[in-house]
Amino acid sequence: MLEGHTRLEELHDRRLARSGVRVLLLRDDLLSADCPGNKWRKLKYNLARAVEEGHDTLLTFGGAYSNHVRAVAAAGRRLGLSTIGVIRGEEHLPLNDVLAFAAERGMRLVYMDRATYRLKHSPAVIDALRQWFGRFHLLPEGGSNELAVRGCAELPAEITVPFDVVCVPVGTGGTLAGVAGGLGPGRRALGFAVLKGAQFLAEEVTSLQRAAFGAVPDNWEIVYDFHAGGYARRNAELDAFLSDFADRHHLLLDHVYVGKMMWGLFTLIQRGFFPPGTRVVAVVTGPVGEAGQKPRG
Repeated sequence: MLEGHTRLEELHDRRLARSGVRVLLLRDDLLSADCPGNKWRKLKYNLARAVEEGHDTLLTFGGAYSNHVRAVAAAGRRLGLSTIGVIRGEEHLPLNDVLAFAAERGMRLVYMDRATYRLKHSPAVIDALRQWFGRFHLLPEGGSNELAVRGCAELPAEITVPFDVVCVPVGTGGTLAGVAGGLGPGRRALGFAVLKGAQFLAEEVTSLQRAAFGAVPDNWEIVYDFHAGGYARRNAELDAFLSDFADRHHLLLDHVYVGKMMWGLFTLIQRGFFPPGTRVVAVVTGPVGEAGQKPRG
């Protein structure tokens, strides 16, 4: 399913030069146009399990701007599997770019009220969905489970230069759980929460690591201060950073995930959070646009 290759790109920026911190982008978004970065890594072993078990339908959950939902629709189309996306909240027409893409790839979109959605992984809700749709392979919201974590744990070994810290955006915790689990001694993972009030994510990461590895390494932490008001929200400070970043580096970052991570990373660097000489790899987990193009998400 992959048609591209990840690569490292160093950011040359006067702000970084003053701090003595090096930042390299791991362009995981280049792995695949339809299943970029961590979406493919999370799906890799889940899709293999679904095929092994003889499933012909994938069902997953997500918000209206979920790139996971988008990726599942694309993967299902390529593998000849039917897909169902259970979307949080009410339907809004016309569909946004993410959901329109999913629908074009054959995904059946159904909508769940927010109260029920909070119980989406409970046996009662899953049983009701099975009665409605029949047999399916269930992928959790954001794709984060122990199989997804194992896929993400393969990422650090692909970084071919010396580094000290790897940074990822955090939505459901699976990418951070896996990346931290795949790090060698002396290296750390730093996650940037894209949700407001997301302190619960630390327990999510811990639970995922126990399920995937049987242990919880102490080499990671989550920063909670750069959510810009909540999931898919933005504010003037974030927008100013994204505009400035595009002018300096000719990359348009999405405001949902990668943009918030980079905003947080540059802010921490300017605050002296990292000692001079630190080498940071920031993982571009989702699509970005070149200058003059509009990124998805």
